[in-house]
Amino acid sequence: MGYKPQLSNAARPATYTVDARDENGALVPTPIAGEHPLTLYVDKKEILTMMTLGAAPEALALGFLRNQRLVDSIEEIVAVNVDWEVNAVAITTKNGLADLDARTEKRTATTGCGQGTVFGDLMEDIDNIHLRHDVKLEEATLFALLNAVRLHESIYKQAGAVHGCALARGSEILTFVEDVGRHNAVDAIAGWMWLEGVDGGDKIFYTTGRLTSEMVIKAAQMGIPFLVSRSGLTKMGHEIAEKVGITMIGRAVNRHYLLFTGAQRFVKSP
Repeated sequence: MGYKPQLSNAARPATYTVDARDENGALVPTPIAGEHPLTLYVDKKEILTMMTLGAAPEALALGFLRNQRLVDSIEEIVAVNVDWEVNAVAITTKNGLADLDARTEKRTATTGCGQGTVFGDLMEDIDNIHLRHDVKLEEATLFALLNAVRLHESIYKQAGAVHGCALARGSEILTFVEDVGRHNAVDAIAGWMWLEGVDGGDKIFYTTGRLTSEMVIKAAQMGIPFLVSRSGLTKMGHEIAEKVGITMIGRAVNRHYLLFTGAQRFVKSP
């Protein structure tokens, strides 16, 4: 295993049970999704507050820094400590982050839910992203992955109100994260990949949410060549997917899908 910073272990319960009454007036104990504010501090500087399920707060914080291009390597991080008594996560770095004030000054509000703010230029460094071209996704593998996602135990099945993201090798789900916002879920997976030393070059990223520009950029930044969603996409998401050469598949449910970009990596079954 590679380097890991010091981590707290502060996951919160994913669901809580409350009483509701059904159409007949009967009292029904009902699971609902958790939602908690979590303020991110880097070297005692407040960055922003995220609304999160709280299931993987340490990975979420690391993935946020990675996907916002505020930290280049996990080796820069000394510790990640979550304290729910004050709803905060404190990240300590080895040498501080250069030009942090300038890099967080410009924000682009995106179409995300839960957390949809990108620091700096949304298109910064997009020309420097190079995805692998020697990997393929077979249609049968896509169908098997969609079935695996369908069978996966999830908070959504219990309580709804969350988005889910999965990282897969072929049809094998390596990790599955749900949160109140799809951007939180993708950031948590990015943090998990850093912690576990997982390379994205041959992986598939699945999301229940729509494929916006930010979702495409985040997947590309993680080096992932395949992006699959059960939902649709936006015009800017499509344009960026074409620019970076990602294989993007939307409306993927059961044995239905729409292949939008990156057809050269997709292998249709006989």
